[in-house]
Amino acid sequence: MTAAERTTDSRQARSDATKNALMRAAEKLIAERGIGNVSISDIVAAAKQKNQSALQYHFSNLSGLINAVLESRSEETHIRRAELIDVLLARSGQPSLREICMLMVYPAFSLAQESSEYHDYVRAFGHQLVLSEASLLPIVKRRGGGGASGEKTAELLKTALPHLTPAHYQQRMEAAVRLCSASMYYQARQPEGFKGAQAEGFLHGLVDAIVGLMSGPVSEQSKAAAKKA
Repeated sequence: MTAAERTTDSRQARSDATKNALMRAAEKLIAERGIGNVSISDIVAAAKQKNQSALQYHFSNLSGLINAVLESRSEETHIRRAELIDVLLARSGQPSLREICMLMVYPAFSLAQESSEYHDYVRAFGHQLVLSEASLLPIVKRRGGGGASGEKTAELLKTALPHLTPAHYQQRMEAAVRLCSASMYYQARQPEGFKGAQAEGFLHGLVDAIVGLMSGPVSEQSKAAAKKA
């Protein structure tokens, strides 16, 4: 490696370290105070950056920083879900509905168990999906529920739920995502929310609720309403 290459690598490493420090500081502050009570200067100070323009240099503005946080956590969640899918399919070519529904919850749950920083991320942004007035499914695809692992999970779900029409499947998925988002956010706000027997009870109770929501029969009333839509 030449001296120029070593210098370039060193600069890139410093740049990556600065961006990571800013993203982690933003997660922690927003988790503690709420996004409306956190300023750029707060984040720069918490990230221990001497250059007051560091955030603007790397992310342009606060919105750019938040988008970077969401994208990085989305990728982390994709990777974890893909790993779980590989294990599940290696064990069984036809996983149960409960095993598939676990893929909707366990990737984020396990990451929050392992990392206080990911826990901060859920505390900071977990409620945003619940508050959305638009359809959640396009948003979820950008927030850890899409990508190849998300598409595979949807494929497995649709196979396990032949009684649902595409419209009923989408309706129930919307409800399941809001339930999962609200529940994970609530749990993240609890002391030791992802530790111990209580956390295990939360996980399995949430998956049970999603299974019930997705597997329930379609009523005659729902069928009639679908025809009118």
